[in-house]
This record gives sequence, structure tokens and C-alpha cells, in this order.
Amino acid sequence: MSSPNALLTRAQVACVRNLLRDKRVRQTEGAFVVEGAKAVRDLLLIHPTQVRMLVITPGYEQRESEQDRLVRESVDAHSYRCPDRTFATLSELDAPQGILAVVQQPRWDEAELYGRTTIFGLYGEQVQDPANVGAIIRTAAALNVDALWLTPESADVYNSKVVRATSGALLSLPVFIARDAAEFTRHHCAILAAEAGGTDTVEMETIRTLPRRAILAVGNESRGLSEQTRKQATCRFTIPLSRQVESLNVAATAAIATYYFGRLPRKS
Repeated sequence: MSSPNALLTRAQVACVRNLLRDKRVRQTEGAFVVEGAKAVRDLLLIHPTQVRMLVITPGYEQRESEQDRLVRESVDAHSYRCPDRTFATLSELDAPQGILAVVQQPRWDEAELYGRTTIFGLYGEQVQDPANVGAIIRTAAALNVDALWLTPESADVYNSKVVRATSGALLSLPVFIARDAAEFTRHHCAILAAEAGGTDTVEMETIRTLPRRAILAVGNESRGLSEQTRKQATCRFTIPLSRQVESLNVAATAAIATYYFGRLPRKS
């Protein structure tokens, strides 16, 4: 428990800047940055032990409510002051709010997950828009998906834009990297592939039960799923659309399909 009486050093400023902008640094450090008053407050309330360091500005201290100050000071993490002008050079918000946290990346046990009798997971193949990845993480966490797998080409889940789009859900959902969908077949999981249309697809509502080990697959924003994944799929489905709309955004597809399939009874 500490109050922000130490000034952020130049080396620490550089570290925060690199964490925000460089995926390799985030991987090496095992950390990422959460910025903004509400985002940090929620983090301190729900995942306080994940916080490595807090950075605040004099301007933020003047605006901070008594309740938020008590929450911040109750956390066992080092706090540092940073001049408002310096903070503005770090911030990736249009209107910097004067507070950020350096957060420990969570670690999840993938082997334990695959060892379960039932699995309901989500697989994103080359989903490259950070906003889409963030929305998918938030949806998956809200709808009790067991885990999310992303291919290496997808947006980094600790990218600042992804972090903001998750609205705090990033620390609640196991996220793994899968090179391709073959990993799921090796672990005896059925793949349900979302497609915009085409032959050999069925409408989503015609599927009335869910395999006990199921992975819902969604693809790249423009190209969809790869041919390899489509061939490995147990089922290829579409979401019926009207009014001449050809397809949905990948995050919307994931949300609708996850909600629908998550409510289906499991096959015996």
C-alpha cells in the first residue's frame, strides 16, 4: 500500500511507452497497460493483485473522488507521479485522463482446459482489427465461453486498442494462441464454422444440440475462414440475414452465434 510520492523516472516512462507500442516488449515483460479512470478503477476493484504499478498526474489527483482515492491507495502496488505534459506523450487516448496501470498478463492452463469433459470455445482466425478482437473477448467472457483461441496473425490481445475494447474482460477469459484449427481436432473437439453463405452450409437455427466439446470458428474480416479450417469443420453454418445484407461484422457474428450455441443442450 503506497501513496504516489515518487516521480516516474525516464526509464519508467520509456518502459510504459514501449509496453503501449511494442508487442515484443509486452511479451518479454509479461505485462500490458490499462489506461483511463474507469478502466483502472474497475481493475483495482476486481483484479488488484494483477497491478504492478500505477501512474497518476497532479491533474488527476485534483479531480479524483475520495472513493477512488481510497480504492487506489488500498492496493499493494507502487504508485508514481508523472507530470501532465509527460503523461500526454504516453497516452493513447484523445483526451488523456491522467491515470494508467501496468498490469501483469494472466497465465492460463491450456492442458487443464483440454482435459475437461465439456468445452465450449471460440476460435478467431486472422482477426486483425483490434476493435473486433476486443469485442470478441468481451462477448466471450460475458457469455461464459471457456476460452478464446486466436491465430498468431490476429491482433495482439494486449494491444492498447484491444484492451480498451474489452472493457476489463481481458483478465477474466483464458486466451491462447493456436496456429490453426488442426489443434482442435487433435483434442477431439468439433469445429462449428461460421460462414457468410455458400454450399454445404446450414442455417444456424437448424442446429438443435451442441457437441460436448465444441469450438465455434470465425474468420478474417474480409476473407473469412481458411479452406483448411472449412474442411476440418464438423458443421458449417450461416446466420440468416434479411434486407439484402450480405454478411455481418466478425464480432457481431461471434456474439450472435455464441449466444445461440451456448444455450443449446449438449449431446449425450
